[in-house]
Amino acid sequence: MRFVTDEESKKEYKEFLENHERCNFQQSLEWAEVKKPNWKPEVVLAEDEDGNIIGSICVWIRKMPIFGNMIYSPRGPVCDIHDVAVMKQLTDGVKELGKKYKAFVFRNEPDILSSDQDYRDVVTSLGYKIKDDAKDFKDEIQPRYVFRLDIKGKTEEEVMAGFKQKWRYNVRLATRKGVTIKEGTKEDLKDFYNIMVETGKRDGFIIRPLEYFEKMYDCLAPEHMKVLMAYYDGKPISGVIPIFYGNKTWYLYGASSNEHRNLMPNYLLQWEMIKMAIARGDDVYDFRGVSGVVDENHPQYGLYRFKQGFGATFTEFIGEVYIPFKPLTYKLYKFSEKAFRTLRQIKRKLSK
Repeated sequence: MRFVTDEESKKEYKEFLENHERCNFQQSLEWAEVKKPNWKPEVVLAEDEDGNIIGSICVWIRKMPIFGNMIYSPRGPVCDIHDVAVMKQLTDGVKELGKKYKAFVFRNEPDILSSDQDYRDVVTSLGYKIKDDAKDFKDEIQPRYVFRLDIKGKTEEEVMAGFKQKWRYNVRLATRKGVTIKEGTKEDLKDFYNIMVETGKRDGFIIRPLEYFEKMYDCLAPEHMKVLMAYYDGKPISGVIPIFYGNKTWYLYGASSNEHRNLMPNYLLQWEMIKMAIARGDDVYDFRGVSGVVDENHPQYGLYRFKQGFGATFTEFIGEVYIPFKPLTYKLYKFSEKAFRTLRQIKRKLSK
């Protein structure tokens, strides 16, 4: 086991990550740059006898007021998750970081299926605890439920054939009605942000500032991030931000104007991103989060239905896998976190 400490090991880690089947952009050093300075990144590497990388986990450290330092890993580790020896190397590294930063918890939200009993057995044998009762967006940092589209080795025609008939119709309708898609630049993030503000007001969610999206662009574009805008009569009416890393493409952000929604620009934007993923030779197109409450009366059901219609598979991840270095402190932290989110939700409803 060793840590990424210099430019050579960063390069080595990036190459390993991008070529691994379990690659995730949130484990990348580029994404870690986006999260600075609030979070400090550290990378633990597992090695074989010849010093070759056989596993990794990128973690972020952040000081939480009152409670102390938290160590958090989004969507790691990247390795054979059923290999106890590799997982132990990475766990030993995380525990070493826990001591170094006097952390009260290591918190991990991996993209591992909830049904993976072998993984559950491995991590519990290494001292982890599992919290897998989250159902809604507000319950965890990362969405526990996503839609993923298998595009490995498939053509555009084969992928579109998997869409529901109405979804294929809407993609073609947008084109017939004169909606055009253009790849934007950093400057176009202003239009995207303005539409995002409109979307946030309509759907009742908090949005990040323009500067955050500009920082994302600086750290990730053009190789790993693009801005796609939909136009009608020369006016931007919708936009998306896809992320490309390794063998996957993620639909990270989307925004749509209240105007011209009948022209179905969001369907065409999804198709353009999927086509990009196919052209890259990706294995997976990830639509990202939906609620785990599959009920037509749920406020997020429309989002579930929209993503499902593209032929994607409803995917349930395991949830939070964690090591409480200071169990009582972490219990108090979780209580305060839940209380904060509840109060924020109430405040949002009252402000409408």
